[in-house]
Amino acid sequence: MGENRGIRTRVLLVAAMAVIIASATFGSLLIVRHQLEAQVTQGLTKDLEHSVITFQNLESQRLAGLEEENALLADLPTLKALMTTSDQATIEDGGVHFWKISESDLFALADNKGRVAAAYVKDPTGSRQLATDVSQLFKTPTPRYLVSSGHLYACSVHPLYFGREKDGVLLGYVISGFVIGPDLLRQISQVTAVEATFLSQGRSLASTLDESVVRQMVGTTIVEGHDLNAPVTLTLGNARFIVAMRDLTPSSPVPLQLVVMKSFDQAEQSIRQIDRLVLFAGFLALIIGTVLMIWLSRIVTRPLEDLATGVRAFGVGDSSHLLPSDGTREVRQLSLAFAGMRDEIMRTNLALLESERLATIGRMASSVSHDLRHYLASVYANSEFLASSPLSESERGEILSDIRTAVHGTTELIESMLIFSRTGAAIRRSHELVATLMERALSLLHAHPDAAGVTLTANYGDPADSAALVDGKQIERAIYNLLLNACQSARTGEKEARVQAHLGVRDGVISIEVEDNGPGVAENVRSSMFQPFVSEGKQKGSGLGLTLANCIAAEHGGEVILVTSSPGQTIFRMTIARGIVQHTSPESANQKRWAAG
Repeated sequence: MGENRGIRTRVLLVAAMAVIIASATFGSLLIVRHQLEAQVTQGLTKDLEHSVITFQNLESQRLAGLEEENALLADLPTLKALMTTSDQATIEDGGVHFWKISESDLFALADNKGRVAAAYVKDPTGSRQLATDVSQLFKTPTPRYLVSSGHLYACSVHPLYFGREKDGVLLGYVISGFVIGPDLLRQISQVTAVEATFLSQGRSLASTLDESVVRQMVGTTIVEGHDLNAPVTLTLGNARFIVAMRDLTPSSPVPLQLVVMKSFDQAEQSIRQIDRLVLFAGFLALIIGTVLMIWLSRIVTRPLEDLATGVRAFGVGDSSHLLPSDGTREVRQLSLAFAGMRDEIMRTNLALLESERLATIGRMASSVSHDLRHYLASVYANSEFLASSPLSESERGEILSDIRTAVHGTTELIESMLIFSRTGAAIRRSHELVATLMERALSLLHAHPDAAGVTLTANYGDPADSAALVDGKQIERAIYNLLLNACQSARTGEKEARVQAHLGVRDGVISIEVEDNGPGVAENVRSSMFQPFVSEGKQKGSGLGLTLANCIAAEHGGEVILVTSSPGQTIFRMTIARGIVQHTSPESANQKRWAAG
């Protein structure tokens, strides 16, 4: 489970690349947008300045024309004669002629004290208040703008002298002007694409904007001081504008401001288009980068994965797995280093196995040779007795019995060695009753000399429940070895030798417990008693009994363990898996058991 934890290198590389590209894209997007907005604001500010300059130039041109017209009118003898009358009614009647000549939107005549004697305007609704409003021009140091009846006029005031201007007598003033209205502002807007509005005392006098937008702008507080050098951003309706203000109050009898503004819409559309291009470029870079990184990561990680697979295969004993020979230089070096280490480990293991094999052969020869010499010496000596000495029938029977015991011991020793050499090979399974196998092992044990004088008891339980799919000969041998080991241990005790065997079945596992009343297993051999040729504490034996029993149990999905060991009670338990078996009736099981017996 642990090897599946963690993030794959390929995923980590692709994710890191995606995060880097996404971060770079959005960072670039923010920087580009900030720079573009700064440039747009700077450009719009210049447009506002340009629009004001354009308006001032156009206004100056028209005022220059008015100045020339007023100068010509002031030199007319008829106008001078009219102003010398000092009669307001006469001046009003006579002034109409000169108004028509000037063709101005506004025309007025005032005496030398600034009192308006006659005032004319094309809009008749503003004629009542006109004279009073015109008289306010003379209170302004630099009169230029006039607000009257909701109209805004740009005016020219020219003095009228009797005689020359240097030494003549001031008779009055000639005043003319033109309306600053939406038409004039639209001319400027067409050139500069800037919206303009004249504000006076909280109301709009002229504007290029819609009335709803103008009303919203009038209701918005425009902080004083935001001139052309310090524009502000203002949202009107659904549009955003950059707004600057020029204060015209010094040239007007009443507070007057020129407000110029330009919409961000076109610039924002360009910025959004650039944003989309940047995002598209980032997305395209992400796709291309992802494909490229997947390809590169496969070049880097595939040999690593093959190398990891080879390491896992070698860990479970497969040394034939091919190691990667491609990839980056570091991967190739790592693969070569591991291949060398694997070869060295295999050579070391072969040397260890050979050494262990030789050591095992030596231990086996040392252990077996003593027993074989003992048995062969017994056969040889007894055979000489039979051949050279006249013996009675009873003596001859004893000698034959000793020879039979020696031959039986030799056969048993050879058979144990053969079984030990075959452990790990394929076993031949068949349906068997373990109770029957246990009974056979007890029958064989009765004939063994080490079982003489030992009280053997067995509890088979229900024989039908002991059905299992096993190698009957091997299981019988394992039980026999456990029982023989118990008999040999019980005979060395101080009490009457007793051995008990119990067969049990639970959760698909068959267990055989063998208990003896011997002195117990010595502490110094408990950790190695299942190793071959360990027979400490016994007068005779090859040391293969417990080893064979444990190997056979392991091949049948079980084991042999020491449950308890103390003077007077030692219990070994062997467990085996039942496997897939065919259920047998109690009657047929009993018949099979007794037939086998």
